[in-house]
Amino acid sequence: MIKVGGHDIKKEFEMSDARSNIGKEIEVCACVHDVKHMSGFSFVTLRTGRHILQSVYSPESCSDSLDEIKEGCYVRVTALVKEEPRAAGGVELTLKTIELLSKPDSPYPLHVSKKKLGCSLDINLDLRSVSLRNPYERATFKFQEGIVSGFREFMLKNGFTEIHTPKIVAQGAEGGANIFHLDYFQKDAFLNQSPQFYKQTAVAYFDRVFEIAPVYRAERHATSRHLNEYIGLDFEMGYIKDMYDVMEMETAMLRYLMQFLKDNYQHEIDLLKADIPEVTEIPAVKFEDAVALIKGSRAKNKFDLEPEDEVFLCEYAKEHYGTEFIFVTNFPSSKPPFYAMNDKEDPRTACKFDLLFRGLEITTGGQRIHEYEEQVAKMKAQGLDPADFEHYLQIHKYGMPPHGGLGIGLERLTMKLLGQQNIRQASMFPRDLNRLLP
Repeated sequence: MIKVGGHDIKKEFEMSDARSNIGKEIEVCACVHDVKHMSGFSFVTLRTGRHILQSVYSPESCSDSLDEIKEGCYVRVTALVKEEPRAAGGVELTLKTIELLSKPDSPYPLHVSKKKLGCSLDINLDLRSVSLRNPYERATFKFQEGIVSGFREFMLKNGFTEIHTPKIVAQGAEGGANIFHLDYFQKDAFLNQSPQFYKQTAVAYFDRVFEIAPVYRAERHATSRHLNEYIGLDFEMGYIKDMYDVMEMETAMLRYLMQFLKDNYQHEIDLLKADIPEVTEIPAVKFEDAVALIKGSRAKNKFDLEPEDEVFLCEYAKEHYGTEFIFVTNFPSSKPPFYAMNDKEDPRTACKFDLLFRGLEITTGGQRIHEYEEQVAKMKAQGLDPADFEHYLQIHKYGMPPHGGLGIGLERLTMKLLGQQNIRQASMFPRDLNRLLP
């Protein structure tokens, strides 16, 4: 308990608070999740910020009336904690007092207290302020907190500095048409497609950096795997030998992250039946060899992987290597990004990789160009004017260590860990081609 200005501020309720107080009275602030009236008593299910508590009301044990208490009311209760193996968390509360803090003006339009909301995804998203009161729906985002927390903890433990970079920029890191335009005080500006330029810049003085922040892509996709705003987990590291150093760092991070989730988010793992993979060594295949594996006619795109290709390669990795991850490396160097270093042994390819997981690309990364003349030459080779990138090129002009990094899509990783069918399920308030509200 924290005291501020004479007021006691209690920490958020955890189930361990109840389990450690069997036979004692506790105070809990919660929302009434459900009320079931029985003969002579009532079951009042309480919903805290993370847990569901079973409580029992009877006029004999509780000094307050239940008349105004209904689903959606916010209450403060005192209760005697009893052991009850059949209840969630193994405890049951016998209500002693129940104070009504606020009550809803209207009943819920969704089945919040049921396991399934009983509605389409569109209705779920339209009524997000209600649907996320469902324990299963909201657990996705507690679990997602775990991904972010585990990623951050690993980065800090491995000497990375957390940075925060602009999202309103004068030019996009990826270029092309997939960029949102802004009117910025009568100047042209854009929403950043990636923190790429800034995280490379920060390597010059921090050596290793990471960022967790929104990324914007004006892609006209309306698929189950695309969002126009998503959260990127990015890192960049200096003094690398090659892109395989970056791949090894990601492998170590994923190994750490999966254990972190098991250690700290088992409640959500159990609730959502999340399938947390074991991360050992992750195999790598060059793009050219991957295309050959996909058997020619099925590989429609000679410069990138199609969704069905990603599914095939993950199935191949599982069958031949016993893992659900696979790196694809050495994409054609003629394909953007312009900051990807060309392979010295095979300049037709770039030192760029994707990480695929359960049939979906979740990561793009690689080694970056650090020499000034080499970067200018590749910009020109891709039809770009180096004069348009004067500020970015300062890092090359004034010296950079060999470096590389990657970006992970948080929602895509969440979606695959939880076995969800649509990426919008892994976004609290998704932004896509057709959705700007709520």
